[in-house]
Amino acid sequence: MDIGIDLGTANTLLYVRGQGIVLNEPSVVAVKEGARTALAVGTEAKQTIGRTPGSITAIRPLRGGVISDYEAAEEMIRHFVRKAVPGRRPRTRMVICVPSGVTQVERRAIVHAAQRAGARAVHLVEEPMAAAIGAGLPVAEARGSMVVDIGGGTTEVAVISLGGIVTAQSLRVGGDRFDEAITNFVRKEHGLLIGERTAEDIKVAVGSAWPVPGDDALESRTFTVRGREKVRGLPKTVDLTVREVRAALDEPVEAVIAAVRATLEECPPELSGDVMEHGIILTGGGALLPGLDLRMASATGIPVFVADDPLDSVALGCGKCVEDFDGLERVMTAA
Repeated sequence: MDIGIDLGTANTLLYVRGQGIVLNEPSVVAVKEGARTALAVGTEAKQTIGRTPGSITAIRPLRGGVISDYEAAEEMIRHFVRKAVPGRRPRTRMVICVPSGVTQVERRAIVHAAQRAGARAVHLVEEPMAAAIGAGLPVAEARGSMVVDIGGGTTEVAVISLGGIVTAQSLRVGGDRFDEAITNFVRKEHGLLIGERTAEDIKVAVGSAWPVPGDDALESRTFTVRGREKVRGLPKTVDLTVREVRAALDEPVEAVIAAVRATLEECPPELSGDVMEHGIILTGGGALLPGLDLRMASATGIPVFVADDPLDSVALGCGKCVEDFDGLERVMTAA
């Protein structure tokens, strides 16, 4: 039984050999004080964020793409594997995605957690490589392919050629930082305190990185936010405009573009020509932010395309490694 896991900061996706993606749930674990086992994992646990009584804590085991709570991560992997592959499992072979900038200690934590959750053998594949494979880029050819994977905790920027990463940047900026920027903006400008789930709802509803030509309906949209007043502590509502949210997201979006520029500066001239010709591919949840491709194209002078299935690109790439284990073994590292 071979399983591919996209262990993301925001969501975890499981790919089972011969079945495709069988599970896509939030990376959240709800734990009761003093209890050893999790109260809820995944979608159920996410609904409790910001709404738990004192005795229950909603934990996100991964921060910035790496494990921050070891026990919760192990419990989460075990729960998801059991849910995806019920019944008795022969000890499984797992392919797990990791950010390109992780340290040896962080790699070991991921491998150890997977082994404790029942993996016989663990292979790691770097996220930008998995995203490029999942987006259908010709990673094995002698041609430069550039991928920008904006996940929940990290942004991975990489130029890939001949089955290897030539140059890469791993940035601890992603969907979570976008949410944080919105939370801070609403607090400073409107004196309103909101939770991370509300910030995410604002981002999805009216977030954008650049005015989208021809989409006037988006520009005139507003979003009603309910939260707690900072000074008096009473409930209050505020209407946010698309322009305000765009201004709030400016700093993290600019950080992503700076990482793209830095990667292009380090790229060998031959591969730069390939990237110029074939463009940059955007994957991950952040790729769905309206206008991000236009802003990146304007900043770099290179065409930018959003992958066909940006949310699932990394999991699909991981799945291709699982399906064609021998053919793609050189892009993985055995643990």
